[in-house]
Amino acid sequence: MSDERLIDLESRLMHQEKLLEQLNEVVTEQQSMIERLQRELAALREQFSHVGEEQAEEPPPHY
Repeated sequence: MSDERLIDLESRLMHQEKLLEQLNEVVTEQQSMIERLQRELAALREQFSHVGEEQAEEPPPHY
């Protein structure tokens, strides 16, 4: 294998490793965001379930 070809392959490998690290960072950030949004959604569902219970107990305003 020629030195030029070896250098080209090493350069490509370094580029791919850097790209893989960047992609891993993005995936990790997205996973954190998904987990945060899931917690927020669960909290909102909990709040709205209580609102529905309170409204069911109160008679409509025209009574």
